[in-house]
Amino acid sequence: MKEDDTNRVIRSGRFHVYIIRCGDGSLYTGFTTDLNKRISQHATGKGARYTRGRGPIDLVWSREYRYFRNAVKAEARIKRMPRSEKWQLIKKRKV
Repeated sequence: MKEDDTNRVIRSGRFHVYIIRCGDGSLYTGFTTDLNKRISQHATGKGARYTRGRGPIDLVWSREYRYFRNAVKAEARIKRMPRSEKWQLIKKRKV
């Protein structure tokens, strides 16, 4: 989450929900304010614990949201989806 100078969470801006495919074929869904930086972290093993050691990774889907709340809800919804539904989402909207 981004914070301003008074340590308040910024509720509007650019928030990204993304899906990456790991080297073992698994899918990982995440949320970030800086998509390029976060993908780089995953690729170098400094991202989420889940993606460490599962490289190489490939960004297969992303969507930008203006509001923090919408992005967090979308991430949670996608994480609950079965793998087949995630692939349908990916096929509909490539990066």
